[in-house]
Amino acid sequence: MNTMIRIEQVDDYSVTEQVVKSAFANAEFTDHKEHELVSRIRKSDAFIPTLSLVAIDEENQAILGHILFSKVHICNDNQSIESLALAPVSVLPDYQSKGIGKKLILEALQKAKELGYQSVVVLGHPEYYPKFGFQKASRWGIKAPFDVPDEVFMALELQENALAHISGVVEYPSAFFE
Repeated sequence: MNTMIRIEQVDDYSVTEQVVKSAFANAEFTDHKEHELVSRIRKSDAFIPTLSLVAIDEENQAILGHILFSKVHICNDNQSIESLALAPVSVLPDYQSKGIGKKLILEALQKAKELGYQSVVVLGHPEYYPKFGFQKASRWGIKAPFDVPDEVFMALELQENALAHISGVVEYPSAFFE
């Protein structure tokens, strides 16, 4: 099966939301509302259309997966630095563990880097995301705005030393909390 990655189009939204809903249907740590989060982010100032990507089956043009990056800020008393949040990445259950999520993540990270973004944060599986270079965000003094185990809140520098002089709490847009 060959898949291609492309920017999500408005016409894809309802299908994409079903993909997201299906992807998290049997997930262990979820509120089963990730598809609603995607919809809210799209309507917010944090939405970056060029960083909302879908994985397409080249044969039948079906959407098999989706990834979304949105704008966040890392804030402390002295600074507020723009960053990105990877949330969520979704692949239909029948297509998981086939490299589609990996392909989405790699493509999205490359696009984010090309667009000049400096860093990305993710709340995710501590054995999965380090494969892409993510490390504990606490390494840089970066914290989540909610209680989570240290090993599941991670960050990645898209530009060398982008987080070298950054610390603070990640400020997510209100779309994440509605």
